[in-house]
Amino acid sequence: MDEVVVEVEKTKREWEEAYEKTIEHIMAIQEYGKSRRGDGGEEKISLQRLNGLAQDGLSLLNSLQFNLDLLAPQLPSDDQVQSTQSLLETWKNQYHSLRVNLRSANLQAKDNMRKAAQEERELLLGGGTESTVLRRKRQANAGVTSDAESITESLRRSRQLMVQEVERSTNTLVAFDESTGVLKKAESEYKGHRSLLSRTRNLLSTMQRQDVIDRIILIVGFSLFVFAVVYVVSKRIGILKLQRMATAAIKAQLAGKKANGVGDDVMPLGQQFDGDTVPTVNIPLLQRMHDEL
Repeated sequence: MDEVVVEVEKTKREWEEAYEKTIEHIMAIQEYGKSRRGDGGEEKISLQRLNGLAQDGLSLLNSLQFNLDLLAPQLPSDDQVQSTQSLLETWKNQYHSLRVNLRSANLQAKDNMRKAAQEERELLLGGGTESTVLRRKRQANAGVTSDAESITESLRRSRQLMVQEVERSTNTLVAFDESTGVLKKAESEYKGHRSLLSRTRNLLSTMQRQDVIDRIILIVGFSLFVFAVVYVVSKRIGILKLQRMATAAIKAQLAGKKANGVGDDVMPLGQQFDGDTVPTVNIPLLQRMHDEL
């Protein structure tokens, strides 16, 4: 944050210097055509060069506005952000005013040049030594002025290209900053997802262990159920065998008594009885039977 504050202060100082120089160039354009160098009537700096310097100053001011607009949101406090944004609005108004003044200065320079040309025409037409000296100086300085203007125009174009490259580099840095912010946000989201995945993995492990325990309980319970069923069935089959053995013993005893002549005292099993009469049959109790079911 301290670096941002230092950069903002540096931008402010550069703006003040560029603003003052641009005003000087605009004033020079406005006064162009009034002052003369020596007796030749040539300007110290050409109008084209003055306009180039003024345009360079305006380009630099525009670049400084762009830099301040990028730095303002990065300031540590809201008061500094609001103050910087207010200053940025002031800069925009001053920049617009400079462009208007430059246009007016060029119109004034053209008017001055027209008046100066009229005065020189009158002087040349007047004849005499002064007009001859003036023509010679104008011819001698014409080539030098043309070369100087060409060099100045080349330098101005180079400066303009450098300003454009600086702006492009600034845009690239801004894009890098935005990309860095996006990557940091993605990293934080990834960390959150990683913790969520870890909790999910632990929960799945717990569910798997619980599933194994449930399977064991089901197997043990089913085994106990099958064992109980087998036990009950085996007991039931044993009772049925016992009943068949008792029936066979009874039949054998009855058959033995008939053979010994005792069958008259015993009522045959197939005899008809009245509904209220209960037959008496002497059957020995071989074993107490219990219905296990």
